[in-house]
Amino acid sequence: MPDAGDPHRRIATLMVHPVLIVGASMGGLRTAEALRRFGYSGPITAIGDEPHAPYNRPPLSKAVLAESVSHEAVAFEQRDSTADVNWILGVRVNSADLEHNVVTDSNGEVHPFSALVIATGLRPRRLSVSNGELRGRHAVRTLDDAIALRAELKPGARVVIVGAGFIGCEVAATARTLGCDVTVVAPGTHPMHRSLGTELASEMQRRHESKGVVIRMKTSVTDLVGESSVEGVILDDGTTLPCDVLVEAIGSHQNTEWLEGNDLDLSAGVLADNDLRALRRNGTPWDNVFVVGDVARFPNPAYDDEARQIEHWNIPTETAKRVAQVFTGQAHGAFRPIPSFWTDQYDNHLLAYGVLSIADDVTLIEGDVTGDCVFGYYRSGKMVGVCGIGMRSVVQSHRTNFV
Repeated sequence: MPDAGDPHRRIATLMVHPVLIVGASMGGLRTAEALRRFGYSGPITAIGDEPHAPYNRPPLSKAVLAESVSHEAVAFEQRDSTADVNWILGVRVNSADLEHNVVTDSNGEVHPFSALVIATGLRPRRLSVSNGELRGRHAVRTLDDAIALRAELKPGARVVIVGAGFIGCEVAATARTLGCDVTVVAPGTHPMHRSLGTELASEMQRRHESKGVVIRMKTSVTDLVGESSVEGVILDDGTTLPCDVLVEAIGSHQNTEWLEGNDLDLSAGVLADNDLRALRRNGTPWDNVFVVGDVARFPNPAYDDEARQIEHWNIPTETAKRVAQVFTGQAHGAFRPIPSFWTDQYDNHLLAYGVLSIADDVTLIEGDVTGDCVFGYYRSGKMVGVCGIGMRSVVQSHRTNFV
């Protein structure tokens, strides 16, 4: 929305139709909350393809997976301020016409909007193999995914996890704690290497192996064994690993197909400006189309002017707040969020701030790598991130170095 003029008058003229949020997970909920907090009192509709009210995803591969997986365990509290939001759940949006301010859902219903917030997030990539139509294949993104996986994580189950990023490693730790035999297969050099760097990633691999997890790096899965259910996986060296439960944690696809045919850059998420307004291909913003959460690709001047998609847990909340501020004419200065993530694996609690993956130098700055420790992440001599195992207060103290 343009910044000129009285923002309250501008909002009033636009509110013939609701603010429409497509995506009813954390990003969608935080957007609705922030709009109310910054003074928007008009209609809000949120459409989500899952049947569940908004819930917290990160625990699905951590503590919740180790215990009883249920909506009650992960559901977000519904605040009074958003009690009047029209939640349309279990319905997918199939297409959008941004020129005419409408979207169409999977039931053929057309939803007009005054402003659109894109909050459709990500979905898991899956293995592409010839013998892929087998039971026992799992991903971990939704509540229903976690419920299905938890039912199979029984003591003695032979679990193969393809992918050694954070989700793969979290599931490995949980499955091993539950008494499963766990093997991790991944093409990289060390688990979580892209984010953590060689030294810390190597140490995390050592800690997993000390718990009995078998880790096979520089390896990929070429096919599956079984007739109706997974019985094994075939590796690129010809080895067959017995497998009762297969977990695929090999990255994500952006949920942007419903936006195709509009004047948007969808090459890696939805390209947006620093105010989270979706950009046309010529670089000019759609005044009433915004992007939040994992699917947003935007520049952050805390680092540079490159637009990046950031999949960290605080970004849905931070981007939702910015959208609400821009929408109500209350945004001031550049948007400079500091991404943050955490992961629990066994009794190892990792906390990080910043964009660790852009560092060209990683240095131990406190502690011992075999115990509690903190690493600094630097690009051209400037700190761009910090990550620690334990030592939470030390990690937090370094945030001001790159705010």
